[in-house]
Amino acid sequence: MNSPSPSPISPEFKLIADWVAPKSRVLDLGCGDGTLLAYLKDRHQISGYGMEVDPEKNILAMQKGLNVIQSDLNSQDICHYFDEDSFDTVIMTQALQVVARPDMLLDEMLDVGKQSIITFPNFGHWKNRFQLFFTGKMPQNDALPYHWYDTPNIHLCTFKDFEALCEDKGIEVVDRTVVNHQHQTTLSMKLLPNWFGEIALYKVQRKSA
Repeated sequence: MNSPSPSPISPEFKLIADWVAPKSRVLDLGCGDGTLLAYLKDRHQISGYGMEVDPEKNILAMQKGLNVIQSDLNSQDICHYFDEDSFDTVIMTQALQVVARPDMLLDEMLDVGKQSIITFPNFGHWKNRFQLFFTGKMPQNDALPYHWYDTPNIHLCTFKDFEALCEDKGIEVVDRTVVNHQHQTTLSMKLLPNWFGEIALYKVQRKSA
């Protein structure tokens, strides 16, 4: 049987891959069909696991030769599967805002991994502020395409909110990239990221004692 054709890599995944060390151990939470893990395995010769709730996507990931565990990120069972510091990097893309307790999940990520890479949309982007102010309705745009009633996003936050959470938890921001929905950056995003950035990519770790 022929192996499935490689899935196209998104610009976001390429940015994440630049932060992953070759031959490191990686856990991808909400890994979907395993596209990112397969790319990292091919490009960086990483070893690791994925966790995904959708059984059909699990099958697609396993067909790529990946180790995948079927699990809901809201179940808070990551530490039941893996020991402390089992991974060099734990990745979670575009899922922080959809889980029930992002604060607790962040703790689990940094229990089983030395560093975490997290991406999420910025609710503080100027378009969202203007839409809410002038229309009185919840924002809907390229970065937040859903209606208020069918969105999976239950904990929308700004970049400042996330960094405040990290500070409260003794978590250090190692690196950050701020981009638009096309994953391009501008000078305005670098100067005023919370106003002009639509999507953030963060690399974090626990602060040294």
